[in-house]
This record gives sequence, C-alpha cells and structure tokens, in this order.
Amino acid sequence: MESTAVLGAFEASVAALVSQVRRGTGNTVSAGPDPLREQADACLDGLARVARTEAQLAGLKVLLAAGFEQATQAMAPPAASPQEHTAQEMAVVAEVACVLTVSERAASALLAESQALTSSLPRTLAALQDGSISWQHAQVMVDETTGLDAAGAAALESHFLAPDLLNVDPEKPGSVWSCPAGELVPSRFRAKARTWRERHHAETIEIRHTRSILDRRVEYAPDRDGMAWLSAYLPADTAAGIWDRTTTAARDLQGPDERRTLTQLRADTMATWLLEGTTTDARQHGHNYRHRHHDSHHRSYGRRHYYLRRGAITQSPGPHHRPGVRPHGPHR
Repeated sequence: MESTAVLGAFEASVAALVSQVRRGTGNTVSAGPDPLREQADACLDGLARVARTEAQLAGLKVLLAAGFEQATQAMAPPAASPQEHTAQEMAVVAEVACVLTVSERAASALLAESQALTSSLPRTLAALQDGSISWQHAQVMVDETTGLDAAGAAALESHFLAPDLLNVDPEKPGSVWSCPAGELVPSRFRAKARTWRERHHAETIEIRHTRSILDRRVEYAPDRDGMAWLSAYLPADTAAGIWDRTTTAARDLQGPDERRTLTQLRADTMATWLLEGTTTDARQHGHNYRHRHHDSHHRSYGRRHYYLRRGAITQSPGPHHRPGVRPHGPHR
C-alpha cells in the first residue's frame, strides 16, 4: 500500500533526525556569544516539535486502529450467538495488543477511544491530528463525553476546541477564557471539562449517580519490590467518609515517639482494619504487621475506639468502653 511506503520514509527521516541530534548534543562549537544557551534553546524547540509530532502520530494511530476494527468487522461472518460475537471482539483486541506489545486491556481501551474519536468527536480528532492538543487531552475529551448524547458531546467540543469562539471559563462566570485547551496540562483541562460537563449535563446528578453506583468495585494490582495497590471505586460520600475516618485514626496514633508519617499511618490503619477489624497501637506494635494480636477484636487509642461492624468502620462514643466488648448498636 502507498501508506506503507510513506510510513517507511517517515521512519527513515526520524532515524536521520535522531542521528543528527546525537551529533549536535554536547557540541558547543558556535559562532554565537553563548553557545550553551543556543544549544539549550535548540533542545527546547526540538522538544516542542517532537510533542506536536507525537500528537499527530497519536491521531494516525487512532485512524489505523479504527480502520483495522472496521475492516475486521466487515470481513467477519455474522455472529451466530452472543458468545461468538464476544470471541470476534476478543480476537480484534488480541491482534492489536500483539502488534503494539501492550496488554489486552490497553488495546481494548485504545480501540474504544479510537471508535469514539472517529465516530462522535471530529473536532477532537482534528485537533489531535494537527498537533494542537496531545493524546492525553484527547483521552480527557473521550472520558468527559462518555454518557453524553451527540448534542452534548458536540457542545463540549465546541466550548473547548472551536477555534473561532471565545470561551467563558466555567469557574469564573462572566470572564473570558482565551487559553487554548492544548496549552493546559491534562489534569487542569480535565477539571475544566468536568466542571462544564456537570453544569450542562441534560440528566440530573441523582440519575447519573444511581447509574454509576452499579460500577462500584475493588481492584488489586501487584507492584514491584513486594508491594501492591488496592483501590476502590465507591460513591463519593462513602469514599470521603472512609478517608476522613482513616485520617482521624491515623492522627490519634501520632506522638513524640512515633516515627511513621501520617501517610504511612493511614496505610497501616486501613490494612489492620480490613485484616483484623481493629487498629494497631503504634506504641505497642510499630510498623510490623507480623506481630499483630489476633485474639483482640477491639482496642482503644487515645479518645476513640474503632472496630469493624457489618462491613463498615464505626467508632464508639468514648474512652470508657471496655476492651474486647463491642458497643451495642451503631455509633456515628
């Protein structure tokens, strides 16, 4: 195909550019008065151009991924059952994952994002292809338009990506926001896009929350050096309550002889709650989980008593509760 030859020429040009940059890096021979400053400026200019090229290549990857999926679906015979349809989708994901050397989860996310960009977010795809926004910005746009109808997605795109419009900052009513989306860091852009989405969504927050609460889950991900991540997707009030209760218990464990940081105390407190249903006294047990008292169901620390009751972390009203005996009834 002609596109294959173009890609081959592009790879050759990139290799030649890399070779030239390597020769130029460290070479301070220059006729200018400040050769090091000239080299630094040239490197920054090169980084800016590379970032723009990366965005354009991401747009190309979107087209290739969507094109592969469409061609594969066109070639595949009609599925005789839902199981066969799922098998066909898994085969497409596996092919993309193998070519890109990524996990099937990452390949599935890429295919879903490519489908959204090519079918319902034309302005986002165009901005990505001309390099005015990065791939991270495009992912934010895909995430924040999920669940919106076609009109809502188009309105969000128009607000942030229309080149001929002055957009009003959603956080400052009446003020004019002239900073292009691509010049915001992705996290800041996500905050602005989410604020606009929440204020202009056609459905009420109650309806959306009722639907989203069905996706609550707990995930486990191993990490290096014998560590792992444990994360939970919960309703906001539940997550905030757990965070506040964990922080309160961790602060109660702080003292002049406590070496652990508040962050470490939070982690230790939550781990002991979930494994034993109690907190661990830092003055008795330190940070070593292997020396827990497994015969204790309740312990007091400072002014508060914590225990696990019916799957929820609850707190007794005061310090006079006898250890080993649970209070009667829930305490808020």
